[in-house]
This record gives sequence, structure tokens and C-alpha cells, in this order.
Amino acid sequence: MKIALGKKGDYSVRAVLDLGLHYGTGRRKAHEIAASMRIPRKFAPQILAKLVRSGLLTATAGRDGGYELSRAPSRICLLDVVAAAEGEVELQRCILRGIPCAKSGTCAAHEAWSVALEAMVKQMRRTSIAQIVRRASVSPPHGSKGWG
Repeated sequence: MKIALGKKGDYSVRAVLDLGLHYGTGRRKAHEIAASMRIPRKFAPQILAKLVRSGLLTATAGRDGGYELSRAPSRICLLDVVAAAEGEVELQRCILRGIPCAKSGTCAAHEAWSVALEAMVKQMRRTSIAQIVRRASVSPPHGSKGWG
């Protein structure tokens, strides 16, 4: 079974991680974030703009401009980033029927799937960007060849 973020979510988490790693050191340019986190340069402006619109980042134009977190990494949770990129995490389709999932008339697997999804959401809500930054600072990415 494969449960994974889409590219937007993946790149958004990477961008916020980069800004968390550099929190308090000044603004970062889109090309710096893209290069350090292996985000395709053509997608970086779209990803960063979406994060700005969601209120997670601030952007400043100009030669000394760039991006920075709008608040401390300890005050941003992983769920904030994922929801900004991918939309709210929710059960949208019945896993047995393949139709929109409704609260009434649910399938036999609905409760188990809903409980598992809620556990994942709770964990993402409990995980701050500061925690991810700490882990990234002490443990390099798999294979130590970058982020992707």
C-alpha cells in the first residue's frame, strides 16, 4: 500500500524545512530553496506563493527580498504545511464503493479507515517544523545525496 504526499505537498514540506533550517538568518531566495531542497526551479515560485497565501510564509520583493517563515518553526505544524499544499486531509471517497464518502450509509471499512486517517492527522498536528528541523540537523537524508 502506498500512502504518500503529492508533489505539491512534498515540495512544500521541503521548502518549509529549508526555511526552518535557516530561521532567524534572513530571507531566502526561491532559487536557494529550490537548489538546497532539490525542488524543480520551475515549481518553486508556485509552491512558495501558495505557502505565502496560506499565511505560513512572508515574501518581500526586491534585491534584498526573499521568503521567510511567518512565525517560529515551533508554531507551525506539519499538518499546516500539508493542508496548505494539498488541501484538508479528509476521507473523500468510500474505499469499497469508490463514490463520495458520506457520514450516513457508510461502508463496512469506513470506521477502520477513518480511525487510521484521524491518527495520521493527529500525528501531523503534533509534529512541529522545529521538530523536523532538529531531526534533519542530526540525520542527513537517506544516502546523504540530498533531498530527493
